[in-house]
Amino acid sequence: MTIAIVGAGPVGLVLALLLHRAGHDAQVLEADEDISGQLRASMLHPPTLDMLARLGLAVPLIEQGLVTRQWQIRRLEDGARAVFDLSAIADDTDHPFRLQVEQHKLSRLILAALPFGTVNFGRRVATVTQDGDGVTLTGPRMDPLRADWVVGCDGAHSVVCKAAGQDVRGSARAETTILASTSFAFHKVLPGLSNVNCIWTEHPAFAGIFLLLRVPGRWRVSLDPVAGESIEDALHPETIERKLQVIHPKPDRYNVSDLRPYRLRQRIVDDYRCGRLLLAGDAAHLNAPVGGMGMNSGIHDAFELAAHLVPVLRDEADATHLDRYTRRRRTVAEHEIIAHAARARMRAPDPHRRAARLAALQATAADPTRAREFLLASSMIAGLRAAAAIA
Repeated sequence: MTIAIVGAGPVGLVLALLLHRAGHDAQVLEADEDISGQLRASMLHPPTLDMLARLGLAVPLIEQGLVTRQWQIRRLEDGARAVFDLSAIADDTDHPFRLQVEQHKLSRLILAALPFGTVNFGRRVATVTQDGDGVTLTGPRMDPLRADWVVGCDGAHSVVCKAAGQDVRGSARAETTILASTSFAFHKVLPGLSNVNCIWTEHPAFAGIFLLLRVPGRWRVSLDPVAGESIEDALHPETIERKLQVIHPKPDRYNVSDLRPYRLRQRIVDDYRCGRLLLAGDAAHLNAPVGGMGMNSGIHDAFELAAHLVPVLRDEADATHLDRYTRRRRTVAEHEIIAHAARARMRAPDPHRRAARLAALQATAADPTRAREFLLASSMIAGLRAAAAIA
């Protein structure tokens, strides 16, 4: 059987490697000319590392990243913080830490593990047409490709999702955050800083919170525009400089190496399967970046989909077996990943409510039982366990 995967991000590449290891090669079609070196997702959760270890990818990836054994929710004004130590879930995972590493490093590792010719760059799929016997894919720089199964791993504007005619549920209004990267060593000037920090502040330059994430060689700052501030104004170098100076005042300017807007949408399709068309990752669901679940959930999709698709390819199960893939993964996405309420709670402006919330989080972090439960949920382990129980 011929399997076509549209999109060569981490989700599509992981799926291709899983199918290859199971003896079923796929053709990956990617519109870009190469793996993007852009700083996109940068956090891997413990269960994702457990999965990647099965493919022999965890160790070389860890060697290229930053191991983060603690993360925190912190108040900028006085440094008060709730610190969550992932050693609390050491009995639940082989990797009780988060890994801060750029997603292109994972993509490069997978690409090197795939047979030459599996990934076809510069192949933008323009049309996907399904009939009773299979699927035809066409594009401006490719011969028509006939496939038995097509998997859309092609992101938020998925051509496969459009071809599947899926209804999309979720927020109609997109928010935007500004991602700025700097080589300045925040960890040397902010006492007790983790590699992963959600920081609350009452300062008027900020919209209540910002994220401060460390990756090898630089820090990534996520800054929401304040009320009345346009995206253009929020992207202006002087605006970024002013906000960074609030985080840590210094006499010289910050060196900002990467600056771009990131649109935040939260939505999910009704069904991850439509006949011979399957969806995974952002093609199926989009979520706010708080908690770093986007790339991780997509990789989890790839593992679940491979586990259901391989028996179908081997004639050990019929196509309806794939419906359980939707039941499991959509449940996780709907109830645990699309976390707009959590994001709104983080941005609550009332300082008294913020103080009470921080005190409650500190109490949770200090209680071994509650800390473990909190970390099982925030590390995506609880969701995976709940999904695995769905028939």
